[in-house]
Amino acid sequence: MTTELESTRRALRDAIAEAERAAELARLLDAAQAKLAEAERATEELRSMNERLAEAESELETERTAAERLRKELAEQRYQAEVAQWKLSSLKVARWNRIGDAIKTGKSNPVRLAKGLKGAAKPVKRPVAPKRKPIAGTAQKDDRPGAAFQATSTTRTVEGRSVRLKPFRIPTGPNTRPHLTAAVIADPHAEALLRYEWRQTTGFTPRDFARVLAAEVPHLLVVESVTQGPWAEEITGEPGEGVRELLAWCAARGIRTVFWHTGGTVADYAATAELFEYRFTTDLTAGWPRLPFAVQPRVHNPLPLSGGRYDRVLTLEQLLPAHLGYPDVLTSYRWPVAVDCPPGTPHWRLAELAACGTSIGPEADSRRAHAALRRAYAAGTMTERVDELLEAIGLPSARATLNISVILPVPDSSRLEHALAQVVKQSGVTQVIVFGHPSIEERAREVLAPREVVFREQDPSVSTGAMLNRGLDLCEADLVAIMDPRDVYGSHYLADLRRAFLFSTADIVGKASYYAHLRGAHATLLKQPESEYTYTPEVNGATLLARRNALRAIGFADLTEGWDEVLMRQCRTDGIKVFSADRFGYVRVRDEDRWLLGAAHLVEYGSAEPHALI
Repeated sequence: MTTELESTRRALRDAIAEAERAAELARLLDAAQAKLAEAERATEELRSMNERLAEAESELETERTAAERLRKELAEQRYQAEVAQWKLSSLKVARWNRIGDAIKTGKSNPVRLAKGLKGAAKPVKRPVAPKRKPIAGTAQKDDRPGAAFQATSTTRTVEGRSVRLKPFRIPTGPNTRPHLTAAVIADPHAEALLRYEWRQTTGFTPRDFARVLAAEVPHLLVVESVTQGPWAEEITGEPGEGVRELLAWCAARGIRTVFWHTGGTVADYAATAELFEYRFTTDLTAGWPRLPFAVQPRVHNPLPLSGGRYDRVLTLEQLLPAHLGYPDVLTSYRWPVAVDCPPGTPHWRLAELAACGTSIGPEADSRRAHAALRRAYAAGTMTERVDELLEAIGLPSARATLNISVILPVPDSSRLEHALAQVVKQSGVTQVIVFGHPSIEERAREVLAPREVVFREQDPSVSTGAMLNRGLDLCEADLVAIMDPRDVYGSHYLADLRRAFLFSTADIVGKASYYAHLRGAHATLLKQPESEYTYTPEVNGATLLARRNALRAIGFADLTEGWDEVLMRQCRTDGIKVFSADRFGYVRVRDEDRWLLGAAHLVEYGSAEPHALI
């Protein structure tokens, strides 16, 4: 009887414990769902705000265009009224008109007639003809790169159907080398590639270059083999007097001159090119130093259009009708889910499409698109091309770098080899701050060489946030990454994240969308796939890559659990932009994670690496 009673008591205790665990699980699930709902509301609110902002900007641009048209019409009407008044005044002082007036007023008085005819015979100064005046704008000129370089075409026609889309807003400033000024004569495509690389002066003509360039004397002159505009005839065939005077003006001031052949027959520009100090070409057969086109991260990037992609695969002809200006081409690049390009499509066109995250081929494939984007950037950016140009002509190419310091806590020494392997395969890492037991220091230095390694013993009594603050004080690179020794990082992980700093305005980049693997359930999950390439309220702390100075200004909360949530909350309070990059290159690995189970989509039961790592 006593045994049965004890067994009953034990069963009751187990049942109560199980009920408590179930209640705790339900509470955690409710909390996770509430967090997820809050995050989804915040994301939706941000998306809605972005859409409203885009609509407001579009309406503002329409109003500006209409106002500009009205100003032009009003100015023309005023001019025509002045012309009419001038014609009337000219008519009144004409000799034949004055003689007629004298005859009319003196026909009954010979003396008055004689005086009138004598006066009419005298020459009278005619009024000066009016001239068209410049149309006054409503605002001062915006000299930031891209300020006057915006898309205007908002509709496309596909198989007879008109489709409306919201234009991609061309970013304005900053530029990569604000200390350097370049005078540039280029077609819109080349101008778009160069405009963010330095302070750029354009729009001057053979008649006014001396006045325009004198306002800010450039360090170099770059002339492309243009096919349109006031300089086209000057540089084709026999050099014109205008280009000769421009080069003489530059020579007198020690301004370096560069001719960049990008199209057309080399022979058509050879005579003019010989007058320049330096010559470059995109043509492999030209015999000059090569400077090919490359992607410009500020405009060739996977930032999406407001409203998402058009769920169709288009031909290149459908995508790029002949009438589009280059700003509208940049809108088209990121519009469809995929583009089927014919054989012979220029390599630079394929690279620009790929850099915008658009699948190239007969079907959409996000993994192939990401790999193609990575290859387009790896082939070189316009920033790197300009580095080459400046080095060749002897001008300094000083610019900010994106080197990385990694903070790597290793509280469990059994995870050391895995953790070090995740860091070693990353590019761009110049320094690693390792926290752990003293016994791992020698191995860490051995594996991570030749990178600088700063080792600190991890104090179990110090919170994770306090430890990260200590590590942050030791960081010297421009960017700071935090990596978790439990997780899996692909070999392109940091390179992919670092790329976002080339085209976003965020101070913190990470992943709100990522794959996760739960060992207990052997399940692969995908969290928030809709958060790729968006400004977002928060990112996973184990994927954090931030500008060092911005991170120092915020600091980490003195917490072990939830330090990243507090950091993200502080970013929202302080107005610091957080950007979520792609979903690839990282796997969050846990034995179990109840919050993830309620906040992510099940992909399959199996390994996450085939899905996440490219």
